[in-house]
Amino acid sequence: MYDGIVQELIDEFGRLPGIGPKSAQRIAFHILQTQNFDVSRLSELLIEVREKVRFCEVCGNITQEERCAICRDPRRDQSLICVVEEPKDVVAIERTRQFRGLYHVLGGAISPIDGIGPDDLSIPQLMTRLSSTEVHEVIIATDPNLEGEATAAYLSRLLTAIEVPVTRLASGLPVGGDLEFADEVTLGRAFEGRQKLG
Repeated sequence: MYDGIVQELIDEFGRLPGIGPKSAQRIAFHILQTQNFDVSRLSELLIEVREKVRFCEVCGNITQEERCAICRDPRRDQSLICVVEEPKDVVAIERTRQFRGLYHVLGGAISPIDGIGPDDLSIPQLMTRLSSTEVHEVIIATDPNLEGEATAAYLSRLLTAIEVPVTRLASGLPVGGDLEFADEVTLGRAFEGRQKLG
């Protein structure tokens, strides 16, 4: 434990997701020891992000406009919607340069343990969106974990009932991975999604 404000700074960094006590301490000491670190610029950016960044009125992605750049792009395929949990998932898919449709960000996943149900996500907005546009396919790209699977199953039932074609991203073994280290669910998915060679 450090005295006063230094410990407060470490504690504040430690509240961020993915940053443990040691990482929080390293960040705090980096700021303290680096003379040319622009603390005022960092604080300005944090305030600016809070004031200017919002969620796209169409898909829920982050943006500084009413609509995000993807929703505003006329070259995107309007008949394809990829449903993801968080805006960071949009970035991950965009990096592949394989998908040219639109997105819908749920804002999380169904998790009864955490008290998150379907009404806490942007599922009603998705249903409204699907009723107002002609969509040929909804791709569910939720995380391959318990919450993501529950969300995918719920969406699949909901969308099949209104006769919207639904697909799910394939999942299985990562390239460069070893079979011995794969968990049962991943290995099972790899068998389900196997493809014919030749």
